[in-house]
Amino acid sequence: MEQRPPIIINRLDAERLQRLIDDATDKERAVAELLDEELARGTVLDPEMIPDNIVSMNSRIRFTDLTRGRQMIRTLVYPHSLESVDDAISVMAPIGAGLIGLKVGDVIHWPLPNNGAVKLRVDAILWQPEREKQFHR
Repeated sequence: MEQRPPIIINRLDAERLQRLIDDATDKERAVAELLDEELARGTVLDPEMIPDNIVSMNSRIRFTDLTRGRQMIRTLVYPHSLESVDDAISVMAPIGAGLIGLKVGDVIHWPLPNNGAVKLRVDAILWQPEREKQFHR
């Protein structure tokens, strides 16, 4: 696996994600472990310090699955918000976990279940809570 780009994570997101990791079910364990690795290697900043080109929780992003040549627009959410957000992708889904903390233009090679892998590129952040001064969302 290629080296992953550096990531920046909102301190409040990191705390909430750690709780998800700690409470992960057996089914979620593989993604939880990857997410835990991401938290450990990421730079954690207060919400007010998050640059507006960083994928944070509740950000609406346009990204490309370079492996399949498919562009998507999704909102990165916590699992409990999946039902209430139309274009949601959970941070506990394999691709969702790979997007957290990336900046626009970053490309990441990310493992998938069953020994698969995907190459993702962040193309744009269409909406970000921190950019809108919603620091506790």
